[in-house]
Amino acid sequence: MKKITSSRISQLLFLALFLVLFVRTEYRGSDEINAAVNAFFRANPLVLVSYLLAAKSWSWLLFPATVTLVATALLGRFFCGWICPLGTVLDLVTGRIAKSGPIRALGGNTKYWLLLPLLFAALFGVNLAGLLDPIAILLRALTFALYPLVGETFRSGWVGLYRVMGDSRDTIAPAYALIRDYLLPFRETIYPLAFLSLLILGLILFLEKYEPRCWCRRLCPLGTLLGLFGRLSPFVRMPAKLCSDCGSCQELCPTSFDREVLQKDECILCMECQLHCPHNRVRFRLTGLAASGGDYLPERRVLLGGIVSGLFASRLFRFRKPEAEARLLRPPGVRNEHEFLQKCVRCGECLKVCVKSALYPAIMQAGLEGVYTPVVLARLGYCEYNCTLCGQVCPTGAIPNLPKERKQREVIGKAVFDKNHCLPFARNTSCIVCEEHCPIPQKAIRSRLERQKTPDGRTVEVLVPYVVTEICNGCGICEFVCPLEGKAGIEVFGVKDKTPLKESAELPSLSETPAEADPYQ
Repeated sequence: MKKITSSRISQLLFLALFLVLFVRTEYRGSDEINAAVNAFFRANPLVLVSYLLAAKSWSWLLFPATVTLVATALLGRFFCGWICPLGTVLDLVTGRIAKSGPIRALGGNTKYWLLLPLLFAALFGVNLAGLLDPIAILLRALTFALYPLVGETFRSGWVGLYRVMGDSRDTIAPAYALIRDYLLPFRETIYPLAFLSLLILGLILFLEKYEPRCWCRRLCPLGTLLGLFGRLSPFVRMPAKLCSDCGSCQELCPTSFDREVLQKDECILCMECQLHCPHNRVRFRLTGLAASGGDYLPERRVLLGGIVSGLFASRLFRFRKPEAEARLLRPPGVRNEHEFLQKCVRCGECLKVCVKSALYPAIMQAGLEGVYTPVVLARLGYCEYNCTLCGQVCPTGAIPNLPKERKQREVIGKAVFDKNHCLPFARNTSCIVCEEHCPIPQKAIRSRLERQKTPDGRTVEVLVPYVVTEICNGCGICEFVCPLEGKAGIEVFGVKDKTPLKESAELPSLSETPAEADPYQ
């Protein structure tokens, strides 16, 4: 019977924790999410380093990642072999795929060609680390594609079961209610970029065909960063080389024995070599800070290439059409677009918890730099007035976690009527649907009775709506509920000035019509 290492037990426990937190990061009828999968990002050193380089500031939300870095410098690259959920998935898959031999194109420098441009691009103000962060890759594939598919498949299967059960189906209704309330996704949505997210994860799994942990040892920027810090560890594996009379470590080790000498920065401390050594020779001993276990480091040309590539990427990815910003709507509390992009890790957690399906991953609305970042698509959903969940689950504070009263005064954009589409303007037909649904107590959308001439010359009285701009927060509910098919008669546009609305006591009442309010804007 094969022995199970402590690292494998730890892997399975952390994977289970990851999945439990993933399922809990969902709207379950509560206004508070006390435990979320964002904990894995807050302990992620790649998120920490890219945040520090891009934002040039510190956040206590990422203190656990600092602890992980310090622990890595002391113990070695343990995170990859004991904690990382994607690494665990790869280990579970690797024994079930026939190997074809290593890919020569993915040499020792490849991982530095990925890590260094990411770090230098962050230093130049463009944080792209979330695109290749392993935890973000796994989470996006689950959030955008796999979890919605599981929910849809289960619901469809349950409908079929109901039909088969006939009159006795009520006996299984409590079981469905339990699963629906605690396991199934709240949003029945297959997101944009779902196929791309699934494809990236699929390619990482496909690399296991060539060698175990191929992604971890050849490409992963988080693993490469941890490997650099792991070189500082005073713990060294003994013997450092393959034994001349055995060599079985090369078969047991998933990452480190490319050559006869153990590569310390690639050792994930899985302990397989120690547990299964036929001669019981392998030990991990405390020797000293000078011991490196391998002398390979990226060459000077790789470092210089990383700087140039990072600079080029920071300029290329920052490009976007100026007119695109006019419709760019970010979650509530985001006031500075550049600062938001520097902090966002593109994990998709805010999208997952959005109660009214307002948030979707950006494709090109914010340019290449903004791919996977959350945008509000008001025609598909709206920002719930009393909801603060997106700020609660954001791992880096890119979306600030605000109290409900403050969040309600945050400006996302401003609503504007399109007189070519809106019924009262275009068809002389009274419509106050947007006014009825406006959640602001003082009503940011109001209407008044006006006389209008119809195309056939008749005079009719029509309720004409207008926006009180100074109290509109751009939540998007007006655009969402507009009864017109296709393009709405009212749209929410982004604004540069996102100064929060004044306190309720200072806002104009329903009986007041501010002089600056334009009924035909």
